[in-house]
Amino acid sequence: MSEILSIYCSRLEAYKKPFGAVKAGDDVEICIYPRRNTGVLHAEFIIKADNENEPKYITMQWNGYEGYRDCYKVNFKAGNAGLYWYAFKIITAYDEYYIVKNPGGYGDVRKDLGDMFQMTVFDGQYKVADWFGQGITYNIFPDRFCRTEVPKKTGWRTTRNIHENWSDIPVYLPDEKGEIWNNDFFGGSIKGVISKLDYLKSLNVKTIYFNPIFEAFSNHRYDTGNYKNIDPMMGTEEDFKELCSKAKQYGMRVILDGVFSHTGYDSEYFNARNNYDSVGAYQSKDSKYYSWYDFSEWPNKYSSWWGIYTLPQVNEMNEAYLDYIIEGEDSVIKHWLNAGASGWRLDVADELPDEFIAKLNAAARSVKSDALVVGEVWEDASNKISYDVRRKYFQGGELDSVMNYPLRDGVLAYLCGAPAEEFMEKMETLRENYPTAVFYNLMNIISTHDTPRALTLFGSDSSDWSQSRDFRAHRWLEGDEREMAKRKLFMAAVIQFTMPGSPTIYYGDEAGQQGYEDPFNRRTYPWGNEDTEILEFYKKLGEVRSSSEALNKGQLRFLEADNGVLIYERQTQNEQMLILVNRGYEAVYYAVENAKKIIPVLGEPEIYIDEDELQSIALEAEQAYIVKIIKEDN
Repeated sequence: MSEILSIYCSRLEAYKKPFGAVKAGDDVEICIYPRRNTGVLHAEFIIKADNENEPKYITMQWNGYEGYRDCYKVNFKAGNAGLYWYAFKIITAYDEYYIVKNPGGYGDVRKDLGDMFQMTVFDGQYKVADWFGQGITYNIFPDRFCRTEVPKKTGWRTTRNIHENWSDIPVYLPDEKGEIWNNDFFGGSIKGVISKLDYLKSLNVKTIYFNPIFEAFSNHRYDTGNYKNIDPMMGTEEDFKELCSKAKQYGMRVILDGVFSHTGYDSEYFNARNNYDSVGAYQSKDSKYYSWYDFSEWPNKYSSWWGIYTLPQVNEMNEAYLDYIIEGEDSVIKHWLNAGASGWRLDVADELPDEFIAKLNAAARSVKSDALVVGEVWEDASNKISYDVRRKYFQGGELDSVMNYPLRDGVLAYLCGAPAEEFMEKMETLRENYPTAVFYNLMNIISTHDTPRALTLFGSDSSDWSQSRDFRAHRWLEGDEREMAKRKLFMAAVIQFTMPGSPTIYYGDEAGQQGYEDPFNRRTYPWGNEDTEILEFYKKLGEVRSSSEALNKGQLRFLEADNGVLIYERQTQNEQMLILVNRGYEAVYYAVENAKKIIPVLGEPEIYIDEDELQSIALEAEQAYIVKIIKEDN
């Protein structure tokens, strides 16, 4: 058995079946292969549920040998949904040893019980809304995507400064009191999005993901003023219904951003500036919204999100709040799904209780059986701990997906000099820890409204961050540094569009938009000034992704990760796609075994055939390619 190269590897089925996360109640088989000359007398499997203090030791049975290695095996049924940690103990005539986790899923033999292997157990009865991962997503920051007219300057509930010029730099300097108000608006609207549905179709978009569209004081609208009103500058509920209806005709769905850990200071619910007709919690303890909030000294001392006074936190499990957001007949969740939305992205999901998310999911599924719930989580979401609580996102009935920040971080690091091995390890860790349906349903990002745009990061210097905000507001990549950044963006996009999950375009990335931190990463879409080379590249990528069974559903296998070279395949029974990325500054060659034919799909690599008819692909410096492999046995 050629794969038996070490004592244990959690990522190979010779050692663990099934691979990765396991359904509750399913049979699991685990084997270790110590060398025979080690003289193992006894082997034990050590397993501990995440909520248990003491592990269980289970005797492993000798199961013959493979070459010069013994095989010890244990079979068991996976327990209830949750996280489990496991390791091994071997006893020889001379000493006792533990086999614990090492990078790459390999076992490390030690004298003490170190890091244990993770096994995710999930409720197999829960069906992930997997339509999301099979299509391309377009992320719209509503105020900055498209407007059909310049908004009027007056008549708004709160003070709004309107940009006449669509290409202005967003306001970024604080006022005389040191506050940044975020109340400058460009006027992007729902009708503007409707007018660009043909454009989104040209990118092969299947899901439109909106940052918040509800009434709010700020242009980012994460300080919700009224969850049941579309912001009047964005349009009306009828406009939203029209968008959802027309998007459906284009084969697209719409998902919304739900900000449920806090509301706005300036809102119907808190109403600290008295801009609403309601009696808010700030105004009276008799307010029907008072119980939503946590006041330490009413009205001016209260819990707020990250200490920002304009974002008062809510008690998510408060009955009145639950009824309004989730459980009522016309709750916020149900209302907008009934209006045409297909799902929700949950802002700061790690600040929402598991029980809240589970209730939200159930309410969404009561309206639409395939409603999607995506969480904003920046780390490995399978073992995330927030506020000293281990989260249960993927164990069943909570999240269908998360924003794939590990992919973003891995891609950016690799293309900026980190070894390809590190990217592979990040992805293989997720593939092992996440239920397969979730791994294939991730929101694959390289830019967001919370991060600098990828093009800017690829072309900027680290010293830019020590400069003033005024410097970064006006800093613009040009010439050679822009061309270098574009080459990296193309490589990043190829990875983003070929990994399992939904490639998610942050509006304007595909047009060459630039920007450092907020608000520079929230500049308007550059209509009429697009970088056509980047735009055509994204359109081609979208076409390739959408037309390939392997890139949508195929198994992932890394073939080579060697410093600057990253090569992996996506394969189904009917199709094999090979993705080849060379971040380096010199050409390299990759030999493809048993290939009858190599068909370039993206890029035009040189293909060489040697005297033994072995085909090799030339990977030019700073290039990425997608090729289809036709094998002899096909």
